[in-house]
Amino acid sequence: MELFRARRGQGNAFSVKDPEPPESLQDGWTPAAQMATVGIFILLLGVCLLFARPLLLPVAAALVIGTTLAPLVKAAARHRISPWVTALVLGAVTQGEMRWRDDDRPLAAVRELQEVLLPSGNTVAVEPSQWGIVTPVVAFVTPAVVQVTLFFVTLIFFLATQMDFRRYMVSFFTTRDAKLRYIRISNDIEDHLASYVAIVTIINCGLGVVVALGAWLFGFPSPIIFGLMATVLNFIPYIGAACMTVILLGVGLVTFPSLGYALVPPAAFVALATAEGQFITPTVLGHRLTLNPLAVLLAIAFWAWLWGPMGAFLAVPLTVVFLVTMTHLFPPDESKLPD
Repeated sequence: MELFRARRGQGNAFSVKDPEPPESLQDGWTPAAQMATVGIFILLLGVCLLFARPLLLPVAAALVIGTTLAPLVKAAARHRISPWVTALVLGAVTQGEMRWRDDDRPLAAVRELQEVLLPSGNTVAVEPSQWGIVTPVVAFVTPAVVQVTLFFVTLIFFLATQMDFRRYMVSFFTTRDAKLRYIRISNDIEDHLASYVAIVTIINCGLGVVVALGAWLFGFPSPIIFGLMATVLNFIPYIGAACMTVILLGVGLVTFPSLGYALVPPAAFVALATAEGQFITPTVLGHRLTLNPLAVLLAIAFWAWLWGPMGAFLAVPLTVVFLVTMTHLFPPDESKLPD
């Protein structure tokens, strides 16, 4: 009888431990549920960014460029120049640069190359109806005009009212530490973007001068155009250099009599772009903000897929904004790990 009671006591002891597996299972499901929630949020955010592209793309471009130009507005304000005057001048300069980049002269060389490779002398002209021409033109031009207008209006208003906008955003935070953290993040983002764009612009202009000189030495027609194209395209890492290589190869095939000579200019540019992208730019920017090449490549691929060429142009500045924000919110652990 005593043995039976002892066994019953052991059975009760085992029965007390039965709830442990569900608790451990619940502990395993909690992180999985959190990861699933984050994954669903990321998917929904990507869908939102994709379908809201006509609205978000010009606004995001205006905010990034406005943050980059913000130090100029502040410097002018210290000399008692109205922010509205500075904003209008910077908006006009930006619009003038875009019109200059849309000039037909750089595209003339591409059209000449297309005419040589694919002559259109044997094509049969078919007269389309007037409405058949007007309808697609209106459908294409109207959204573009709206987006360009939205970009410039957002840029001017953001530059002119940036301090009021910052004070308005600070008012959303309740604690003093949160307010100070937001101000530090904003100042750091502005500082890093301005430094990044200024340094990259200087490096790209130097690259353009070298490319123009090389095009002149190789005997390319209009070498200045190739220098300008190299300067503009190099603002898009990896993709811009690849496009410039293809352009040099195509023009070389038309200009030079043999394939060996045609391969020399693109090969020289690949060596120059590799030295610039792997040694010069990282060395200059390394003391300011370290950008992981893999992170930059993935960011360019993602934003180019999501928002097209303009997304590829904004990929690196958006990555800078993300890294600066995450550095302030989650400071890196200074403890040294064993090798």
